[in-house]
Parts: sequence; structure tokens; C-alpha cells
Amino acid sequence: LAVLLLPVACAAAEPPASIPSWQVEPYEAPAIQSLSAVTLRVYDAPEADQGVTADATHFYPVDNSVIGKYRIDTGELVARFAAPSHGLLRHMNSCKSVSGDRLRCANSNYSLTPMGSSVEYFDTVTMSHAGTHSLGMTEEGSLTWVDDIEGGYITGFAHYGGNGGLAFKDATFSSVVTYTRDWQRTGGWLFPQSAIDRMAPYAASGGAIGPDGLLYILGHDRPELYVLARPAMGPVMIHVATITLEAEGQAFDFAADGSRTIFAIDRRQGKVRTIALPDVPLNDPAMRRFR
Repeated sequence: LAVLLLPVACAAAEPPASIPSWQVEPYEAPAIQSLSAVTLRVYDAPEADQGVTADATHFYPVDNSVIGKYRIDTGELVARFAAPSHGLLRHMNSCKSVSGDRLRCANSNYSLTPMGSSVEYFDTVTMSHAGTHSLGMTEEGSLTWVDDIEGGYITGFAHYGGNGGLAFKDATFSSVVTYTRDWQRTGGWLFPQSAIDRMAPYAASGGAIGPDGLLYILGHDRPELYVLARPAMGPVMIHVATITLEAEGQAFDFAADGSRTIFAIDRRQGKVRTIALPDVPLNDPAMRRFR
């Protein structure tokens, strides 16, 4: 009776000295930095329920199917888009100023299931609806925010533990996904557990790439901004810092001047705030920027 003997791999075995070898040391993430932001100015804006974006002259608070247009210098309301509640546009989670005279908004059918999402475009001159791209039903969940990266988009998708969620997928299944300009998926990352724990049972309601190339996210209600880096390897982002600020979650955007100032909201008081963020140093070679 012939017996076939197969070699047994041993993880602890040393490779022969004659072959190239690269050994990665055990990774331990550095401590999460705790930082604070400074509020610069406060505006009244009753539409400030889901989020806000801004261009060079105006800011645009969002409330599900309503978008206001306000002057940054005076805070005056100058125009508005409004669609019927729970109609074709059910739950616009966030908007972003793009191309000078457009808003690009992330819309979903929250709190309905199965989850469906679309990207909606608006003309900021007339505040009229200017276009749509439906993502339909995706396994990623509900689209909550969209930003630009080289050659395409970086997006946030939410799963929820409770209302609007699926019994077999809680907030842990929320993620970041990248696409081409034609909305073909190119990659993605998981959120670090430290950020998931702070946002649960919800997910990242707002997200944007900062001028430093790091990803900044706000959850649903905590006055905390989480700063994430792209990992040098693997699918899980690295939690770099937590910034306390006067904004209880929801969508936000960086100012159009390229500074570290953001526009954020206080949904309970119907306010928009401009907030100056501190610098966030990267202190680990495993942390990479998104752009």
C-alpha cells in the first residue's frame, strides 16, 4: 500500500537564507487622537435637518425633500427647492456643491426596505431639479453621502440596527464604496470598530474628504467628527482622531475656499454653523490619505 506524504506548512518556520523574505511586524494601531473644533458663525436655517453644503457665496441646508439657498455673507434665504414629503424624493441624506452651479445629493428610500438609493442633481441658479442617477437596490445599504476622488466617487452606505434596517444586517455592515464616473464599483473599505461603536445603531450620515486627504465622517447624533485614514493594506480604515464640535451628527461639507472650515448643522435648533477644524497629524506609516 503506497502512502503519499505531503509537506506540512509551518508558520513559524524560517525561510531559507537564500531566498528574499519580507516580514511584517505585528500591527498595533496608535491611540486615537482627541481634538476640539471652534465654532466661527451660526445661521438660522429651518431646513437644516439632514445636512448642509456650500459654494463660494451660498450655503444649502437639506431636509429630506427640501433644499434652501442662503447667502453666506448675510444669512438671507434667497431661494428654495421643495418636493412633496415621502414622494419621489423621500430622504435626501446629504448634498455637495459641484461644478460651480450644481448640487449632487444622496437620496434613499429610508426607512423603507428593501433599501434603494439614487443620486440627484440640482441647478443652484434656479434651484430646480437637473438630473438623476438611480443606483436601485444595492447590497451596500442606503446611500448617505458622495464625494469626489481621482477618477470617480467615494461614497458612504448605511445599514441600521432597528428602524429602516434589515434583521440580518446591522450598522456593522455600513461601508465606504468607490466608483468610476460611470458608477462602476472599483473598491471600498469597512469602518473601524471604534467608529462603528460610536455611531451605532446608525452609521455615517455625512462624509467628506478634507483638504489633507483624510476622510471625515459624522454619525447620526453625537457631537463628534471621526477622522479616518486609508490602510496601507487590508479592507478596514484606520481611526486617526475624534474631533468634538458643535454639530450633533448629520451631513456636512468643507468650505469652498479649501480651508479646514466646515459647514455643519444643529438639527434640533434649525441652525447651520461654520466650524474651524484643527490640524490632524498622521503618526503611523500604515495610515494613507485618500487623495
